[in-house]
Amino acid sequence: MSNEKIRREGIVHENLSNGLFRVVMDDDGSTVHAHLSGKMRLHYIKVLLGDKVIIEFSPYDTKKGRIVQRLKI
Repeated sequence: MSNEKIRREGIVHENLSNGLFRVVMDDDGSTVHAHLSGKMRLHYIKVLLGDKVIIEFSPYDTKKGRIVQRLKI
């Protein structure tokens, strides 16, 4: 079984409750829900509106993802 993850870039559009974010993808403009990964929570990396982020998706569900990195603009 392949454990390959899909990684895409997007911009944080809205901060929802319980650590969820609404992110607009750069390539096709679709909107997805994403939460912070464990390492980002552990190291207190803050994500604000307008930040460019990398999101990791499961190949089975591309509507929900995990924010794994915040990029510098």
